[in-house]
Amino acid sequence: MAASLCALAVLAPLTLVATALAGARLAGTPRGFAGLAITAASVALALAALSALGVAILGPVRSPLLGAGGVGLSISLDQLAVTMLLLVSFVGLVVVRYSRNYLDGDAGHAKFTTWLLLTLASVQTLLISGNLALLLLAWIATSLALNKLLLFYADRPAARRAASKKFVASRIGDLCLLSAIVLIYARFGTLDIADLNAAARAGHVDGATVPITLAALLIVFTAMLKSAQLPLHGWLIEVMETPTPVSALLHAGIINAGGFLILRLADLLLLASPALNVLAVVGGATALFGSLVMLTQTSVKVQLAYSTIAQMGFMLLQCGLGAFSSALLHILAHSLYKAHAFLSSGSVMDLARASWTPSPGGQPHPGRLLLALAAVTGLTFAAAAAFGITLQTNPAQIAFGLILLMGLVHLMANAIDERPSAFVIGRAGATAVGVAVVYFALQAGMTVLVGGSLPSHAGVAGPLSTTIAAFVVVSFAAVTLFQNQMMRRAEAPFWIAAYVHLRQGLYLNTIANRLVLSFWPRRQA
Repeated sequence: MAASLCALAVLAPLTLVATALAGARLAGTPRGFAGLAITAASVALALAALSALGVAILGPVRSPLLGAGGVGLSISLDQLAVTMLLLVSFVGLVVVRYSRNYLDGDAGHAKFTTWLLLTLASVQTLLISGNLALLLLAWIATSLALNKLLLFYADRPAARRAASKKFVASRIGDLCLLSAIVLIYARFGTLDIADLNAAARAGHVDGATVPITLAALLIVFTAMLKSAQLPLHGWLIEVMETPTPVSALLHAGIINAGGFLILRLADLLLLASPALNVLAVVGGATALFGSLVMLTQTSVKVQLAYSTIAQMGFMLLQCGLGAFSSALLHILAHSLYKAHAFLSSGSVMDLARASWTPSPGGQPHPGRLLLALAAVTGLTFAAAAAFGITLQTNPAQIAFGLILLMGLVHLMANAIDERPSAFVIGRAGATAVGVAVVYFALQAGMTVLVGGSLPSHAGVAGPLSTTIAAFVVVSFAAVTLFQNQMMRRAEAPFWIAAYVHLRQGLYLNTIANRLVLSFWPRRQA
């Protein structure tokens, strides 16, 4: 039964590959090929749903190894794998369907459809890989297929520059992952992911832990490169030269591969606290950087790109703090939101104008802002206590709950107007209470959903985690106040200078562009 379920899951990427290779000849026209691609993506989604149902009934399953010595090809299905497989298959179907009309009449429509299907198949294979050898192959295939999509308009210099930067970052990541796999095999004698995590969870690690720590650090670096973390984040904001469906797939699916790699090998990473600390520090810094720069962007797509950089930072920070189930929930929510945001980016300004209403209190006074901050802080701790969560047991969930509710600070501050209305204040308070309850309920539900496929946060919770979580919360409280002051004092020289520097991303991407141009001067001319 387990072998049948694994075969069912394998059919999802195989269906996409077969359609990519033979669909153009069978359909005859690019639009007909796109129709076949939609059918193939629908079949892949149905197979992913059946796989998820099978895991829910049978529990985690894995196929026999096609190889020797613990190295080869195998499939592993657990709650994490099928959840991500469902997500990518669903987003993939939406993107493929959207692409049919978006590229209708384009000379490269058939080529685009081919590489889109191959990219989706590579990602799906990555998610169900049961052996690090297959995972590495799928990891590289995903990057190479995506590069073809990024260069869809190869005559555009900006597209070539962005693809070159992405190519360099990806090859460094591939080398890091390959090196980590070699170290892991030398220590454990197998590349079977389930066996590796089981050995790590049981503490069956003999001898020095230096190779394991080094392997964990290499895995962390690989994930950071894939998820566009500081300082090699610039390629993500420059790939807007590619068609919009590629941006949606990239930001809603492929960019999550770094987080998936961390979650897939979470038990192994728990053996190396320095790797988790690096993950938390870099993820937190990237989240703070992306959130600040995003506030100053006028281009809708660039703003969305910086939003993705920040959200990936949040997700990796959650992993670094040991909140692995929270990170998976973050991936799911962000992917669905970002796919919709990119595919509807053409009408976002109309939606913004239609929904805008002037605030009766204008920009809230800093005193009211501090009062609203204090209110959401108390509400977060109260909601956490209602779900049995404390700073000692799970500081990460409380920290991210606080950051989420800080998004309502301006709403609550404006509700406390110079002419207070009990109805308006009550409505704002009820909104904040509802958000807090839904947040912690979803966290609890995700913990139950992933079952034993992800380790508990208890292995990481401690003084250092609490300190990092507290620093992150204080930093984002400062960002909330900074945003308020920047809007109130927009004409002051200091705030003008701050706006200019932030709008340029603190020039980090400019430095990266100069480095790339030093390697590819003629291609970029």
